[in-house]
Amino acid sequence: MIYVRYIRSPPLISSETAYPEPAAAKAYHVLEHMIVTLELAPASFVTEGALIEKLALGRTPVREAIQRLAWEGLLDVRPRAGIAIAPLHPGDWLRVLDARRGVEGVLARSAARFVTREAADLFHEAALAMQKAVISGNVLAFIQADKALDEALAMAADNPFAARLAAPLQAHSRRFWFRYKADTGLAESAEHHVALIRSILAGDEEAAAKDAKRLMALLRGHAEVAATR
Repeated sequence: MIYVRYIRSPPLISSETAYPEPAAAKAYHVLEHMIVTLELAPASFVTEGALIEKLALGRTPVREAIQRLAWEGLLDVRPRAGIAIAPLHPGDWLRVLDARRGVEGVLARSAARFVTREAADLFHEAALAMQKAVISGNVLAFIQADKALDEALAMAADNPFAARLAAPLQAHSRRFWFRYKADTGLAESAEHHVALIRSILAGDEEAAAKDAKRLMALLRGHAEVAATR
């Protein structure tokens, strides 16, 4: 068991926090969550105006979030047609993981080498949140915890180039996992994530890299099954 001192609440539009998130970042996180959890259905269309009204954050931050998500491949802005939510083709999950596998090892090794107290606290939070999500069977809370873990990994690794490469791949992978494995995969996924966290916090670069490889292998197994459906 990994013990923690506190848990950050997941980002919500209406929440009041001690450190308010910039509007553009908040719009991005909320929209990404809506896409990953299929609240915005794959291959559906939405308008910029509808998203602005839904998020109530203003045109500029929402537009910035849309542009970032389009660059990451989660949205496709089509003039005069609206905004298309990226479709979900099962076979693409394998492609995402093939691209993700190498960079995750880089991040894991670097995180074990450079992890700070601040990043360690974030890893502890993510681990406890995952464990609580498994106990309660709360898939949405698990997705939030997985996102928090990826952000902690990016901070700890101190490699912005690898982190920027990994972030969209991680988002796509979460989306596929939510669609094809969320109903049965909580405990097994949490076990692999927590093993990675332990190795990073122990400062063991080799173990962290191996745990990242095992996690990618687990996800690839799920993706191979999904591709046959």
